[in-house]
Amino acid sequence: MTSRTLAQQPAQRLCIYIGESDRWRGKALYAALLETIKAQGLAGATVTRGLAGFGAHSTIHTATVLRLSLDLPLRIEVIDTPDKIAQALDVIAPMVQEGLITIEDVHVIKYTHRYLNPLPADRQVAEVMTRDVDHLRADASVAEAWQTMLEHGRKALPVVDETGRVAGMLTDEDLLERDGLRQRLSVAARLDHDTLSEEMEQLKTSSLTVADVMTAPAVTAHQDEPLGVAVARMIRRGLKRVPVVDRRGRLVGVLSRVDILAQVLDSEVQKSVAEAPHGSARTLQDIMLAEIPTVSVHAPLAEIVHRFLAAGSHRLIVVDDEMHPLGLISDADVVARVRPGARRSMLQALLGREPSPAAEEVTAADLMSPAVLTAGPDTPLVQAIRQMLDQGRKWMVVVDSEGRAIGLVDRHVLFRALAEV
Repeated sequence: MTSRTLAQQPAQRLCIYIGESDRWRGKALYAALLETIKAQGLAGATVTRGLAGFGAHSTIHTATVLRLSLDLPLRIEVIDTPDKIAQALDVIAPMVQEGLITIEDVHVIKYTHRYLNPLPADRQVAEVMTRDVDHLRADASVAEAWQTMLEHGRKALPVVDETGRVAGMLTDEDLLERDGLRQRLSVAARLDHDTLSEEMEQLKTSSLTVADVMTAPAVTAHQDEPLGVAVARMIRRGLKRVPVVDRRGRLVGVLSRVDILAQVLDSEVQKSVAEAPHGSARTLQDIMLAEIPTVSVHAPLAEIVHRFLAAGSHRLIVVDDEMHPLGLISDADVVARVRPGARRSMLQALLGREPSPAAEEVTAADLMSPAVLTAGPDTPLVQAIRQMLDQGRKWMVVVDSEGRAIGLVDRHVLFRALAEV
């Protein structure tokens, strides 16, 4: 099996029933079949020795103490993709001169090994989480909450009640959807003082509290549970971070995707991956997204806004005419670049609430940040994670031998691949 996970494809189970004494070219048939299955590149095989049974000759064979040497039944089981099973069967079938072969469709829930899945899932959440975390009180006003998020640069904060128990989570998206906030935190960080002050005055007029707009109940992780269990929960719910609680439900930390991704940089994990057989460790080509949110380096402002909305993304990769990545543009870059009088309209345009303001004479080349993190498709996941965390990047562009963009990975894609749930 290649490093691409079997769980992403249709699968079949091949079962071969033979006798223990069956031979092929002077060798035990089951051993010869295993060698053939391995040579055909299948995912793996298991041989099971039966306690008792009978076949075509209706002779019962049993594993009693006095008859251990008799011809006991063996079952060889293989699971792989239908095309690989069919290819292998052409070679295997002639080898089974007496026995039974069956094939059935199966649904693979999970297929992995320590090289495909380097996440140390047995660690306790308490060993991995961030302990010193900011939080909000449920009775705080939305203006107070936004001020705290701005001061600490946090897009999401856990909310606690008067006893310290987790009551919910508040994100900048919650404020956007439920209280009329006009920008996300990353955009707000690029705004001038006057624009921010105007926004804060608007929020101060609201009678809503954090409890009114937060997401509740919060999805939490327990400090004593295995990391693998918490990661599976985060993936199922599509969460970037979760509050961590003790047995009484009180906040003791936060578990984020960055906390989890950092675990594969552990020395023992990296040693295990370094010892992986060729082709067994997963690479970027196994997980990369083929659809890349790009914009031409020559695109004017109006087209850039349109591309943001069409891509449903907060970042765009700036490319030249041959798809070479040149830079990145965030929606915050766009807002910060337009003239102050047009910023409110631009904020609404990026949210899809208003048409774009009058076009300014700027292009993607003027707005982009020139540094782009790139890697080849054969880059191992652990190496990619290290590069992204070391440089504080959320995106990595996968490029071919000519330097042209062919794919994209972000923290979410790496997170799912790492957990392989």
